[in-house]
Amino acid sequence: MSEIPIADPELGEREIEQVREVMESGHIADGPEVREFEEAFADFCEAERGVATSNGTTALHAAFEALDVGPGDKVVTTPFSFVASANSVRLAGAQPVFADIDPDTFNLDPAAVEEVVRREDDVAAIMPVHLYGLPADMDHLLDIADDYDLAVVEDAAQAHGAEYRGLKVGSLGDAACFSMYPTKNMTTGEGGMITTNRDDVADAAESFINHGRPPEGGYEHVRTGHNFRMTSMAAAIGRIQLDRLPDYNEARRSNAAYLTDALADADVVTPTEPDERRHVYHQYTVRTDDRAGLADHLEDAGVGTGVYYPTPIHELAAYEEVDHAAPVAERTAERALSVPVHPNVSEQNLRTIASAITEYEC
Repeated sequence: MSEIPIADPELGEREIEQVREVMESGHIADGPEVREFEEAFADFCEAERGVATSNGTTALHAAFEALDVGPGDKVVTTPFSFVASANSVRLAGAQPVFADIDPDTFNLDPAAVEEVVRREDDVAAIMPVHLYGLPADMDHLLDIADDYDLAVVEDAAQAHGAEYRGLKVGSLGDAACFSMYPTKNMTTGEGGMITTNRDDVADAAESFINHGRPPEGGYEHVRTGHNFRMTSMAAAIGRIQLDRLPDYNEARRSNAAYLTDALADADVVTPTEPDERRHVYHQYTVRTDDRAGLADHLEDAGVGTGVYYPTPIHELAAYEEVDHAAPVAERTAERALSVPVHPNVSEQNLRTIASAITEYEC
């Protein structure tokens, strides 16, 4: 194992005590703790409602169901993301259609999105992914959505606390979805969250994740649904993690700033942060023409690395029937390499990472 791991989830005594209190209360499934976490997370995102789910994928699936995006519909999204982004569209019965990315931000290129929307019939929604913690170009994407009467679902799985023009991600589209997987900027162990400013979307999502029950509960099921609920124990962890999140994000941003400055003369391309966007650096991802060589060199120096993601979604076996090309995403997938930036990276660790990258000639 690397001396400096690519991820290092931090759980402490406060989380343990909060879980203990929930266990002793007897409300260990979908109890009051979940409602409190939903409200707190929505407030953090400056959104009206929050709906907690079992993970980020179920959050995305439930959001599409709540927006009535399903069979016969298409959703324009990025091929450069974790496969769950596209899978969630399929799970709702719709079809993902891929647009290429901006080479500097790794996010959807609005011009490519509009080209797809004009070309394809039956497009119902756009799903930008705020990849690695950097918000997508939401103004242009929302303009496209307005022009073509499309829903917008933010995949904010990696962007807890990121901001676009002073607004938190999670408050910009018709719905937004977060993951609470252990490696994310905050965790509940496993878990997800939908945020929205639309009561109809929140109500429909709440019903869908709870077997299609109406708000009053009971056994009068009004739609087909799933059990995608979050447990109270996960929510208990999440409430403490949410308190820690601002400090976690500041540490990530500070570590990223150090690396960007230290790597100014290195043979890599460092991440960008466009004006009026606040990156929260779920990953610090550089581009290099010799990824395998640099990764091996860093491993020898005790530095963990990650490749997120080595194969664009449209080139995966599960999507082999998709006839699509995204040359920027394909090239980026060959060059992207992530290095540690999490809050437990020390100043000495940063010096080690920067020195190892700088001394390697790609």
